[in-house]
Amino acid sequence: QVQLVESGGGLVQAGGSLRLSCAASGRTSSILAMGWFRQAPGKEREFVAGIEWSGTSTRYTDSARGRFTISRDNAKNTVYLQMNSLKPEDTAVYSCAARNYQGVYAYWGQGTQVTVSS
Repeated sequence: QVQLVESGGGLVQAGGSLRLSCAASGRTSSILAMGWFRQAPGKEREFVAGIEWSGTSTRYTDSARGRFTISRDNAKNTVYLQMNSLKPEDTAVYSCAARNYQGVYAYWGQGTQVTVSS
């Protein structure tokens, strides 16, 4: 089992920045990659960014590319999402998830609210 705990959400004005953290514990050797997802009210959950657990490869959705940066600190078993130039449409609950070697995002954090005011 892998446990994930997010932190760093909050209220920010448009154009501002936030950094989300996702601390992993438990059987972290089973993690292939980590991802950040978000779900806005009335919308489906969407992928935002991903990073290999042991490598350097990253992926971003088009709306995040150029504004968000995903990074990883393996010594702390923590993944970060640096979000800059935030827009009201970035308002959502952000969750991190761990992808296992079967390719499934099998473990999820509880989510953290990000609210961007205009």
